Amino acid sequence: MNKVFLLLAIAGSICLTSSAQTIKTPPPSTPQYVKQDFGLSNIELSYSRPGVKGRKIFGDLVPYGKVWRTGANAATTITFGDAVTIGGTKIPAGKYGLLSIPEAGSWTIIISRQLDVNQPGLYKMDQDVARIKVDARELPFTVETFTIIFANVNSGSCDMQMLWDNIMVTVPITTEVDSKVMAQIDNIINKDSKPYFNAALYYLDNGKDLNKALEWFDKAIAQDPTAFYAVYQKARCQAKMGKKQDAIATAKKSIELSRTAGNTDYVALNEKLIASLQ
Repeated sequence: MNKVFLLLAIAGSICLTSSAQTIKTPPPSTPQYVKQDFGLSNIELSYSRPGVKGRKIFGDLVPYGKVWRTGANAATTITFGDAVTIGGTKIPAGKYGLLSIPEAGSWTIIISRQLDVNQPGLYKMDQDVARIKVDARELPFTVETFTIIFANVNSGSCDMQMLWDNIMVTVPITTEVDSKVMAQIDNIINKDSKPYFNAALYYLDNGKDLNKALEWFDKAIAQDPTAFYAVYQKARCQAKMGKKQDAIATAKKSIELSRTAGNTDYVALNEKLIASLQ
């Protein structure tokens, strides 16, 4: 009989445990994961997004002069796939903690080796990798949910912008691209498989030697005479060199090839280039 009671008690305990399972609900501060292609690699960001919810934010919920985890819940982290420079400090590729110290007119942004700072007491200043002071700009509108975005993204620079309530701060980030691409070109261009088109386009778009770019466009076209896109870029190069008539003739050739390939986008691009030269 005792065994029967014991089995019933165990069964009842299992039933109670099963019925006590937690209900999944949306987190009050939703996490967000951002991956931004940047330079020759990318930047990854992990943070949680609290809301204003009618509260006074900066100087109250987020005190002035104290380390903030730059989000809610868990620590905010940022990962650089390549070395970057922030505030004049070069930061090696890797994963870091992203912290901040808000003030009324400015913020101090901290890149830290610590990945676990979700409260001020855990912060250790000797783990700082970089510190940068940036202006806190007042917005003419309210951003309800804390937001971090990457704006003004170019090949070697971008702005990390943080917006919440009526405040926005901007953190400029740069990375070295040109020397790496040039090293690739110097290395690959002397091998059997020669990427003339990519090398020429980089020279054209980045203020390099246009004569060399034109030479490489010709070699790229020789590799594939039907490459309407390469012929168009050659026309752009000629136009940039001031060779207007040559550029017009080349663009007309690209139009013929583009029509044969059924690519109306490049037909339009060439027509626009020709119009700009007449």
